[in-house]
Amino acid sequence: MIRAGIIGAAGYTGGETLRLLLQHPEVELVFAQSRSQAGKLLSDVHRDLLGDTAMRFSHEAEAEVDVLFLCLGHGEARQWLEAFPENPTLRVIDLSADYRAGGSWSGHDFVYGLPEMQREAIRRAHLIANPGCFATALQLALLPLAESGQLADVYATGITGATGAGQSLSATSHFPWRHANISPYKTLQHQHLKEVQASLHRQSPAASLHFVPWRGDFTRGIYVSCTLKSDRSFEAAQELYTAYYKGHPFTYVSDTTVDLKMAVNTNKCVISLEKQGEHLVAHAAIDNLLKGAAGQAVQNMNLIFGLDETLGLKLKPSGF
Repeated sequence: MIRAGIIGAAGYTGGETLRLLLQHPEVELVFAQSRSQAGKLLSDVHRDLLGDTAMRFSHEAEAEVDVLFLCLGHGEARQWLEAFPENPTLRVIDLSADYRAGGSWSGHDFVYGLPEMQREAIRRAHLIANPGCFATALQLALLPLAESGQLADVYATGITGATGAGQSLSATSHFPWRHANISPYKTLQHQHLKEVQASLHRQSPAASLHFVPWRGDFTRGIYVSCTLKSDRSFEAAQELYTAYYKGHPFTYVSDTTVDLKMAVNTNKCVISLEKQGEHLVAHAAIDNLLKGAAGQAVQNMNLIFGLDETLGLKLKPSGF
């Protein structure tokens, strides 16, 4: 059994990681840390876990583990890890943005954890920087074209559920404001653009992504649409995407338009293509807390420890 611990288990991504690990057939969850909730039952905070576990939140990392999930805020994960005793055998999966541009700890370098791009590097890694949620959706929508060297100017929009903003209350996450409302934010300067550009430039150095994110009036999920000029026919583009994602168990290319509920509550990314004149549009839908965070982190854990990549992640979607 893999002994796992979570640092920052009281928030949205920490809670989703907690739920997945409690149900994982090859994992023993040793501790779930939260300084703000230390001593409380997990089910007092994550109330849907009533009857599933009698564990309590710990104040610190209580015992040695094989893998540590960092579900802390951006900037906090690096501070926490730098203060933690070095351990060259420990696997660390960081769900914050702190190491996505690179970094090292305890003699190992962080590997960017997008399995559809870096599966073999992830298998060999000790340290994983989990991709951002918008970054995951955008990259999966564009990677096949990037590998073919066909990306230049890409114009993208994307909408995210309220959980993407985290658990802390703010003016734009308050229910009366968010309900029945949408709004753009961080136009052309979203923080995930750097990691997306870095990935795309590996294969298509001329690629330039212009991205407008939107806040949605729903709880979870991300839907992105990427538009670019392409001389490929729809059939050729569909064949390219299908071939690229063959062997990737969570990314599916649909023959028809996809909707958000096809991905919510799963670790899937569902993609569809449209062609109008000289413009190709790639749509992609994911669950921001699963494929965009905790689910992808567990997928990376499976790869690191040589398990079936889908273990513990065959989740039930909700179509209505």
